[in-house]
This record gives sequence, structure tokens and C-alpha cells, in this order.
Amino acid sequence: MDWNWAFAFQILPQLAEGVKITVLASLLGSALAMLIGLAIAVARRSAGPIAASVLRYFVEFVRGTPFLVQLYVIFYMLPDLGIVLSPLSAGVTTLGIHYASYTSEVYRAGIDNVERSQWEAARALNLTRFQVWRFVIIPQAVPPMVPALANYIVSMFKETPLLSVITVVELMSQARIVANINYRYLEPITLVGAFFMAVSIPSVVALRLLEQRYALGRRRQTNMSVL
Repeated sequence: MDWNWAFAFQILPQLAEGVKITVLASLLGSALAMLIGLAIAVARRSAGPIAASVLRYFVEFVRGTPFLVQLYVIFYMLPDLGIVLSPLSAGVTTLGIHYASYTSEVYRAGIDNVERSQWEAARALNLTRFQVWRFVIIPQAVPPMVPALANYIVSMFKETPLLSVITVVELMSQARIVANINYRYLEPITLVGAFFMAVSIPSVVALRLLEQRYALGRRRQTNMSVL
């Protein structure tokens, strides 16, 4: 099959509609994953042993089951319990919960890396538990974790084509619709791949720059402390 530039330009507006849904699902899912992941990490550290164990098993369960299965459960099985979500809402919710199980571990690692003296100093100042987390622990724990968190956002972005199985008409769904109507698959599928590459490659480069910048900052702090 030969590449047809006229057909490629002709289908761009329709594919652009799918791009909007893909970007929207990625942004909303990322925000949800960051918030839920942080809440889980904080709760596991500050809650009682029973609650911490329940959250730990929940995280392991979510990480141990396929994302596609979770999509089917939330979209097709929850209505039997009276919980009905639109396709996009179900997709965003599943993305958020699935990746929250990973981001919570990233947050937990960052929290564990905060020096014990910081906790002791916060208690010595009689700060409330909320103030300790808000002003002392989270500002120190999160910045080093930004590259790892951003990496999961990129992974989430590349997972969005799976939302088509619950009838979310994102970019890949639009490409299949165009291809099936016109019996031409080369142009729409190639354009989808080009779009994902156009977003993913700069994101990977940005992640490397973030990691290098943080590593440089850490070295400077270490040198100043030695001096």
C-alpha cells in the first residue's frame, strides 16, 4: 500500500478529536494517580498497623492484576452494584487507581528518605501532624521523586489506547474508525504512532534533564555540607 498524503491530511481533523480525549484522559488520570498515591503513602505511614496492612495488600493487588481486567471490572461490573460511570469517567478512574498503586510506592520511598532528624525537629516544635506533613516532610520527599513520577505519567499516556475496549473514542479508536471506513490502515495507524512518539520522546528527554538537574543539586548540597 502506497502512502497517500492527501488522505493523511484529510483525516487529520478527525484524528485531532481523538487526540483531545487522549490528552484529557492522561491529564485527569495523572492528577488522580498523584493525589491517591500520595494519600496512600501518607496513610500507610501515619495510620495504624491494620489500616497500613490493608493499604499494602490493596496496592499489591492492584499492581498484580492487569490494567485491562481493572477496566472491565470498573466499567462492566460496578453497574451491577449500582455504580454507573461514563466510559471516560471509568477510564480515568481506572488509570488513576492503577497508577496510584505505583506512585504510592514512589512517594513512600521519598518519605523514607527524609532524615529522621527532620521528624524529631518537627515534633520538638510541637507541630500538628498535618503541619509536619504539609510543611516539613512532603516538601522534602516529593522533589527527588519528580522524575520517577513523571515516568509513570508517560507510561499512563501510552496506556490510553486500551480505553477503547470500554468505548472511549480516543486517538486509537478514531484511527480504527477511519481505517475501517476507508479500508486504508497505513496513514491513520502511522499518524497515531507519530503522535505518540512526538509526545513520548521529548518527555523522556525532559525526564533525563530533570534527573541530571536533581543529581547536580544533590552533589552541590553534599559539597556544601562537607565544607
